[in-house]
Amino acid sequence: MTATTPAPKLGGNAGMSGSDYLEIRGLSVSFDGFKAVTDVDLTVLQGDLRFLIGPNGAGKTTLIDAITGLVPATGSAQKAGVELLGKKVHQIARLGIGRTFQTASVFEQLSVLQNLDIAAGARRSALTMLRRRTSVLPSIEEALELTGLGDLRDRPAGVLAHGQKQWLEIGMLLVQNASVLLLDEPVAGMSAEEREETGNLLRRIGGERVVVVVEHDMDFMRAFASSVTVLAAGKVLSEGTVEQVQADPKVQEVYLGTTAAIGTALEDEISVPSKESV
Repeated sequence: MTATTPAPKLGGNAGMSGSDYLEIRGLSVSFDGFKAVTDVDLTVLQGDLRFLIGPNGAGKTTLIDAITGLVPATGSAQKAGVELLGKKVHQIARLGIGRTFQTASVFEQLSVLQNLDIAAGARRSALTMLRRRTSVLPSIEEALELTGLGDLRDRPAGVLAHGQKQWLEIGMLLVQNASVLLLDEPVAGMSAEEREETGNLLRRIGGERVVVVVEHDMDFMRAFASSVTVLAAGKVLSEGTVEQVQADPKVQEVYLGTTAAIGTALEDEISVPSKESV
């Protein structure tokens, strides 16, 4: 971290130290007077696999929409000291912010390799894009290895299994050198085996990146989260390790309306439809 870059102000369990970080301060989003997100503070450092959970309508997806420029917001959202709010979507992407949606966005008629090549070309000039490729870029080879899609490189993306399409979309972010990944329910609709593979993938890529996962699958969260932030009614309700969050009476109240064990209520999250109202 250079002398001109302010150190992140840590809060709760902010994770391990690293050269990259996402720091959000006082972020708010309003729709026609309705506060969907209110004064959110959040710090995630490189190496911290942060899960963002909360009831439907808590503002989880709206928060990452704001960070990536899809909805206007007030406050501050910085990547390693560089302000993101107010910038256009493509400018934020070029700063290394990568985002996935609940439904994978891949070119289904093209091969896995072609999808990755197109993603890698996002920063190339038009002249470079027109040149015929004689070899595979090292960044693409690395993405194929990390995602476990190496043996499927020539397979059309449209015939991939649901989980494999999600892995390909993550791979497309990796070849764009995204160092902050915001993943919106990456395991929705996956089999148990695919969820396990996805968690292992997030661990492989998370050590050198900032990773925030919006998730409803609480078994997945408990198995792979380094730390957890709970949103409720657009505000941060609790933050810490999985154990700390599960033991927090405020979280228990939101999920259960009582101070009973949170585990049972969190299990019910798995069967809740994954779409959020905001």
